[in-house]
Amino acid sequence: MKPYLSGHYAPHVDEITAYDLVVEGQLPPELSGRLVRNGHNPMPGVTPTHWFKGSGMVHGIRLRDGRAEWYRNRWVRTPALEGAPYMTENGPDLTASTAGTHVIEHAGRLLALCESNLPFELTDELATVGAYDFDGKLTNVMTAHPKHDPVSGELHFFSSSPFPPYLTYHVSSEKGELIHSEEVPGATAALKHDFAVTERYVVFVEGTVTFDHTETSGIPYAWKDEQPARIGVMPRGRGGAAAIRWFDIEPGSMLHAANAYEDTQGRIVLEGPTVDREGFRTSWNWWVGSPDRGAVPNSRSYNRQWVVDLAAGTVCERIVDDLVVEFPTINEDVMGREHRFQYAISFPDERGVGNFGVVKYDRATGGRQVRHVGDGQLPSEAVFVPAEGGTSEDDGYLLTVVSDLHADASSLLVLDASDILRGPVATVHLPRRVVAGIHGSWIADRD
Repeated sequence: MKPYLSGHYAPHVDEITAYDLVVEGQLPPELSGRLVRNGHNPMPGVTPTHWFKGSGMVHGIRLRDGRAEWYRNRWVRTPALEGAPYMTENGPDLTASTAGTHVIEHAGRLLALCESNLPFELTDELATVGAYDFDGKLTNVMTAHPKHDPVSGELHFFSSSPFPPYLTYHVSSEKGELIHSEEVPGATAALKHDFAVTERYVVFVEGTVTFDHTETSGIPYAWKDEQPARIGVMPRGRGGAAAIRWFDIEPGSMLHAANAYEDTQGRIVLEGPTVDREGFRTSWNWWVGSPDRGAVPNSRSYNRQWVVDLAAGTVCERIVDDLVVEFPTINEDVMGREHRFQYAISFPDERGVGNFGVVKYDRATGGRQVRHVGDGQLPSEAVFVPAEGGTSEDDGYLLTVVSDLHADASSLLVLDASDILRGPVATVHLPRRVVAGIHGSWIADRD
């Protein structure tokens, strides 16, 4: 049995809706909206050749007035769900998407994302509307990790391809209009899954994983020692791509950026978990279900920091912590600005020893809290929601869905982000075990 089709990842065979969920504790009144999560859930009888090839399924939990009104799960109904091929006689079909990596809201549209295709629009109740191309202006793919600027409301994203043009940068206005697109010179076919945005710059990362036409899993990438690892820094704004500068860094692969910002000296500070060659090998073997697949995905994934000095033309980098982590998150109100607090999910070590947990880093003091979950339990990416009237960056809540294999059940934990070791503020009991997913968002009710 493929690891991504068993245990916490065993897929659902149906779609359900449940109302009036049981709540322990008291849901804060500002939690009025929907937690939506996306992940891979192939149709019954389908065994994808790679974890990332599984069809997308979105899970939603509706909270309002201290109640958990509903839970529902829905497949994202793309042509790929019905078996349509990505490559056609006329070239790639950008709508033949798994749409199973992330789900966000922008300009009133709920979008399910997969970096090799167009986004797919969903209704508030998770029904599929169809592929969305920004009124015909987006003619290539969209990253699964766009960045909302908390000041301008703009959505920054990119298109990456193993063939020229390798990298294209896009900006959508707060109202959802695609207002800027430009190719980025100097990019290569290296895998670019995530990126970062500061107040004045866009930061791309090319790791030691690049296009490999011989890879048979359907995801054509592999670790190549000859592929240089680099950070690209370009000014924000029209014409900025022409001024991009590339800086060599140590070999590695970063899937997810926690954040980037400009410090008081004007240097760019970027953080995110990375893996080395062995870490990538064990992760990849898990993703494809190889016999030598490693105990857990993302093993040997350690939080790394890069400090790019544009004036000196240098990069300093270091491992921040020895804890195996992934899925970094922050209070998105400080995205692109210096953040004090950072959250993540901790993993058992590369031997599979230990439990999963939710992590909080205090970057000012160097402190770390780890809230371990029990044996047989797995938390989802922790999504931060600000508290009403909060004055500190960590005044708010972390929302994580914890799957329990022993009980064959899941629950939504609402944790106090100022101290994650306290008992949960509230626990919402879900009607089924929720399949382990990848990324999600809190969609607050509109005024």
